[in-house]
Amino acid sequence: MKNSILLVPLLAMLIFNACADNDALNMDNWKKEIIKTENDFAELAQKEGIYKAFLTYAADDAVIMRNNELISGKDAIDAYFKEHVPAKDEKLSWKPDHVSVSKSGDLGYTFGSYTFSYTDEEGETIERKGIFHTVWKKQAAGTWKFVWD
Repeated sequence: MKNSILLVPLLAMLIFNACADNDALNMDNWKKEIIKTENDFAELAQKEGIYKAFLTYAADDAVIMRNNELISGKDAIDAYFKEHVPAKDEKLSWKPDHVSVSKSGDLGYTFGSYTFSYTDEEGETIERKGIFHTVWKKQAAGTWKFVWD
C-alpha cells in the first residue's frame, strides 16, 4: 500500500513533465514555422515583387495599414496594390528579430527591421527604414498567413 501511495505522485510527475516537454517542443516547432514563413515572404518580395508577396501570404481576412488607413480583406489589399502601382525598382527587405506564438499554436507574431527603397522622379534613391510587426494565423491547411501587417 505504501508503494502505491508513492507511485501515484511519481506517475503524475512523469506525465506532467512529458506534457510540458511536448508543449515546449510544439512551441519551438511553431516558432520555426513562422520564422520560415516570414523569411519566405521576404524572399518572395525580393524575387517577384511586393505585390505578389503580399497577396501570396495574406489571409482572406488580412488587414494592412498604409498611409494611416486600414485596408481590410485580401480583395481590398489586391485592389490597393493595383491602384498604387509600385515603381519598377521598389525594394522591400526585412528580417524578423523576434517571434512569439500562442500556447494553442494558432496565432503568432513577428517583428524586426525593414528597409524600403525606390528611385524618385529626379533619379535619387530614397531609402526608408523602420520596424515591422506582423501577426500570423495558422490556416486550416496548416500553413501560416498574415492577418495584420
